[in-house]
Amino acid sequence: MKKIDNELTKNSANYTPLNPTTFLKKVAFNFPNRKSIIYNNRSYNWIDTYHRCKKFASALHLCGYEKGDIIGFLAMNTPELYEAHYSVPMAGMILNAMNYRLDHKTIAYIIDHSELKLLFVDLEFLEVAKKAVSISQKNPEIIIIEDETEGLNNTSNFISYEDFLSKGNTNFEEISLEDEWNTIAINYTSGTTGNPKGVLTHYRGAYLNALGNIVEWNMESHPIYLWTLPMFHCNGWCFPWTIAAKAGTNICLRKVSSEAMYSAIAKHKVNYLCGAPIVLGMLVDSNIREKIEFTHLCKVMTAAAPPPAAVLQSMQESGFEVTHVYGLTEVYGPCVVCAWDPEWNNLSLEKQADIKSRQGVAYIVQEGIRVVNQKDFSDVPKDGETIGEVLLRGNITMKGYLKNIKATEEAFSGGWFHTGDLGVMYENGYVQLKDRSKDIIISGGENISSIEIENCIYDLDSVLSCGVVAMKDEKWGEVPCVFIELKPDAKLSKQQIIKHCRSNLASFKIPKEVIFCTIPKTSTGKIQKFELRKLTPR
Repeated sequence: MKKIDNELTKNSANYTPLNPTTFLKKVAFNFPNRKSIIYNNRSYNWIDTYHRCKKFASALHLCGYEKGDIIGFLAMNTPELYEAHYSVPMAGMILNAMNYRLDHKTIAYIIDHSELKLLFVDLEFLEVAKKAVSISQKNPEIIIIEDETEGLNNTSNFISYEDFLSKGNTNFEEISLEDEWNTIAINYTSGTTGNPKGVLTHYRGAYLNALGNIVEWNMESHPIYLWTLPMFHCNGWCFPWTIAAKAGTNICLRKVSSEAMYSAIAKHKVNYLCGAPIVLGMLVDSNIREKIEFTHLCKVMTAAAPPPAAVLQSMQESGFEVTHVYGLTEVYGPCVVCAWDPEWNNLSLEKQADIKSRQGVAYIVQEGIRVVNQKDFSDVPKDGETIGEVLLRGNITMKGYLKNIKATEEAFSGGWFHTGDLGVMYENGYVQLKDRSKDIIISGGENISSIEIENCIYDLDSVLSCGVVAMKDEKWGEVPCVFIELKPDAKLSKQQIIKHCRSNLASFKIPKEVIFCTIPKTSTGKIQKFELRKLTPR
């Protein structure tokens, strides 16, 4: 057998590097007239989208940008950001879709750290983008993404996305991918310890996870997908590529609300959508005026905190079927799924909810998952009780962190990716998370660093000690709760704390509760956050 293998070689007939942009070329050829994108009064067919992406890629080169350059987007879920997931890699460049909820200082850091060359900005975020660029060292050019409801008022110094597109042509020859290990995108974490880390993902992983979504969700041909999940989240969990692979239709939703979701679901017969538990909450808590009845089944993929039994029941009664997944930026979004056994449908709703609260088993395109003792790296018993760290390994794991060898080596210690999440393993191999070793607060699907909020509050001279922990919230799942111990004779109000945070942090990071008390500490002066969690309002 060894001799036979030595006689064979890879060639263009039997090997092609995996590249998710090929999905666009195929769907444009096979289903040119099927709707690709619908957004307000705009709509495109797949051949339109393919030609627009070719023009975009062409314009990048004609404007002097080169292979390997980083192209940034600060945008809502609009056709422009969807197109970027194809046009930027088609040009041989790397996409950096940024979280538009970040403050200008963090955006400036990302611009400089990633060495961003060009920044496309939704008109709504122009001011924060200008502030970020003004303090950055790289000073990239800004291109405006228009919104038909706003126009280009007071933006005479900038060109628009459509004007930029007009510089290119549809005859552009896409850059040939030589190595599927090449970087396709950079996605920044939320900065759980200090500055955010740049997660490098490759073409192979993006291609495989796009197909993994299809397999794990049993997606039918020509799905109608509603964009409730931000595309900046792990490149929309790879769904920009998934939908093209299945010749589906993308329904772009600028801002998520219960009324907008129900309207889109009923009008376009949406049968797939993704989102954090807050999206589920919006759907089940809608008032009578916002709800619009529909008769088809709509499948919902949700991550983060599992939905409670009451929400699951309400979702089912309203025509939704929920699938629970787990993942991180470092693993292209979802890579663990609560794969459902049909026999469980005979269980009580409460028992079903208990099973769905488990994160589940590894995606078919991810090699494996373990829960290990953090001291000796041994697997914990499959008893559903013994807590250990969740480890992952496989083709949908990041290349590493940009310009951070130390963090990369730590993350891959022992040949597995260390998630930093703590969980248990059940007898059937299903994993369930129990805690977060880095005190991450997940609010509406956004990761919030407790340390970042604490550092902000420590800037106030009156603060002696400060600790931030997660507090349960019906709408957002979790929100920051801050405990503050003041210096002797110092005075500071809750309103002053909130005002200070609002001036220095992104809006979703602002504490929702402020409690003044004596902060519990260890003998070495370390704040005991487990004690603070006991004191959070229920």
